[in-house]
Amino acid sequence: MSINLLDYDGYGLVALFAEFGEKPFRATQVLRWIHRFGQSDFDAMTDIAKGLREKLKATVVIQPPAIISDQISDDGTRKFLVDVGAGNAIETVFIPENDRGTLCISTQAGCALDCAFCSTGKQGFNRNLTVAEIIGQLWLANRALGHDPKGERIVSNVVLMGMGEPLANFDNVVTALRLMLDDHAYGLSRRRVTLSTSGIVPAIERLREACPVSLAISLHAPTDALRNQLVPINRKYPLSELLAACREYLKVAPRDFITFEYVMLDGINDSDDDARMLIALIHDVPCKFNLIPFNPFPNSDFRRSPAERIRRFAEILLSAGIVTTTRKTRGDDIDAACGQLAGQVKDKSRRHERRNKIIPLVEISS
Repeated sequence: MSINLLDYDGYGLVALFAEFGEKPFRATQVLRWIHRFGQSDFDAMTDIAKGLREKLKATVVIQPPAIISDQISDDGTRKFLVDVGAGNAIETVFIPENDRGTLCISTQAGCALDCAFCSTGKQGFNRNLTVAEIIGQLWLANRALGHDPKGERIVSNVVLMGMGEPLANFDNVVTALRLMLDDHAYGLSRRRVTLSTSGIVPAIERLREACPVSLAISLHAPTDALRNQLVPINRKYPLSELLAACREYLKVAPRDFITFEYVMLDGINDSDDDARMLIALIHDVPCKFNLIPFNPFPNSDFRRSPAERIRRFAEILLSAGIVTTTRKTRGDDIDAACGQLAGQVKDKSRRHERRNKIIPLVEISS
């Protein structure tokens, strides 16, 4: 099996080139060609000696995953279905706005965490994505969007909020993050790269040491009792541990706040009392809230909170001095909105068997 250079960050590429008897600056040259210029043809790397180009062609490849389909929403959101082999496909979404272009990247084929309101989780889980498959989404998007390496960035922000739990694929995700931040590759700032996690506390602590980027927490509930049902990983890492990890993370984070994501579920987590409990819960964690209107998917048991209920919920948080925004629903006509990404997953988790043993969510009282 050929070595895929998309699997290597700058440090890894230098080490690999040392095995080839090449100096570090050669690795940096190739890194720039691959990521800054989006080049996969060694012959096009004109400042590299022909002998090295021939050696590379004989020993390594630059192999991104393939795009299966490319859909564009009425609002300009663009969803790529990306083939990751063996019947699995992941989804990557580009969201254009006036002041930025955000790419939402997947990190796993499916997801094992089974959050109750998320379409991805209902597909089950197959495997972690490789570095090449994670960073390859950014590589492919730049190409598809017509990025000019000498011009303004089309993808200015990256969010790891697509399919999968990023911190459950820690090593590959961190290598991909380092490529996003590397000035010889994509050169994004830590403030413009956001990792969203459901709350794997030990991995948050590792990320703090390894590669701190902006952090978003999928919170979705003000109490352990409710969050245990909505976000099952909470049973292992309850809110007290999660918030303690957030406070520690802020000591090195590129932003001075944590973003708490909160999907608005009608009659489940959207009452005035829920908002007040949230205020008490996070009183000592500098944060902002991103309220996410629930995006429906087939066979879901939930409904989106009414617009007036979301407005009232936000008002209570704002009155307590908490910066609160309501996420605009983008790309829902092509199932590209938050919580809708499903892709194609060959489930290895026996998810449907286990789901039958979980208490139905309609029994939850908020």
